[in-house]
Amino acid sequence: MTSTWDAIVGQQVAVNKLQLASINPVHAYLLIGPDGCGKDEAARAFAASLLSTSHDMSDRTSGLVMRGSHPDVHEIRRTGASLLVKDAEEAIRLSLTTAMESKRKIIVLHEINLMQDTGVVRLLKTIEEPADGVFFILLADAMTPLLVTIASRCVVVNFVTLDDDTVIAALQGEGVSLDTAKIATKGAHGSISRARLLASDDTLVQRRDCFATIPNRIDGTGSVAAAIVEEILELIATAAEPMARLHETEIAQYEAQMALLGMKKGGRTALEDKHKRELRRHRTDELRGGLVEVASTYRDALVTNANIPRPEAYITAITNIHLAMERFQLNVNESLLLRDLIWSLPSLSTDATFAFHD
Repeated sequence: MTSTWDAIVGQQVAVNKLQLASINPVHAYLLIGPDGCGKDEAARAFAASLLSTSHDMSDRTSGLVMRGSHPDVHEIRRTGASLLVKDAEEAIRLSLTTAMESKRKIIVLHEINLMQDTGVVRLLKTIEEPADGVFFILLADAMTPLLVTIASRCVVVNFVTLDDDTVIAALQGEGVSLDTAKIATKGAHGSISRARLLASDDTLVQRRDCFATIPNRIDGTGSVAAAIVEEILELIATAAEPMARLHETEIAQYEAQMALLGMKKGGRTALEDKHKRELRRHRTDELRGGLVEVASTYRDALVTNANIPRPEAYITAITNIHLAMERFQLNVNESLLLRDLIWSLPSLSTDATFAFHD
């Protein structure tokens, strides 16, 4: 039997708390943990347990919930930088409607820590006193001052950051080789969902090498910097292909499920918006992860070579790389930012030549 809880790894304390809570649930739960820690999967598994006594994925109700297709489980996600007041109002509206298939209705709000202040205020009373049979599952990457009041109305379930050994073991348990699991885990930064995606990516090693060798390939010219940027962007576009295929499968499954239920496909737009956000996050993660490799190359050079001609230039480079990583979180011109950054970096090969002649 495949359980609805099987996809959640390294979070046994949180899983135990949710499984126990499903026996006699209260009105609202706040799941807190870093992106990719498993809380999204846990939210669906918990929602499934509120609607069905079976944890088996073959159970119709549980299967629908885990695929995001159950008519009585509503997931609300941001479409921009934050959850808006209209998102809070939609959650309130849904809480007042009648369940379609069961006696319960579950409303899942993702990234509640990014909701606008006015939206949180609008939600408070509804979360505190929802209609009978309505349950809220709120998800947050971290506790913020704004969430303190919300948390006081909820049962808080904390999720830990997954360590590398846990992620590697999980990937190996899913049939991934040890070497691939280690490489994928290094690029996932504690996110099991990202590690799974990277493990299925045949170009991962090539991409990491592309970034890690940048300090040795640059020569201070704009033409070389531009060529490297073009290479990076092509590799990242290729890296998104496994996720794009997964999205195509999700849409096909959604449409088949809606046809089976005889329901309109009005949720397709929301699913496509979710896919756009995931692709954008994937692209940002790739760029940030790649720049970590570049910074590591400079850091290793500082540690292993006491005769570096310009150590202060390497330290400045590492600082600038981390500043660029932060800027990728914003709506910036990726090509321009990468070109300017790479053009400004010191060349390890040139410095090695200087050191040899000295």
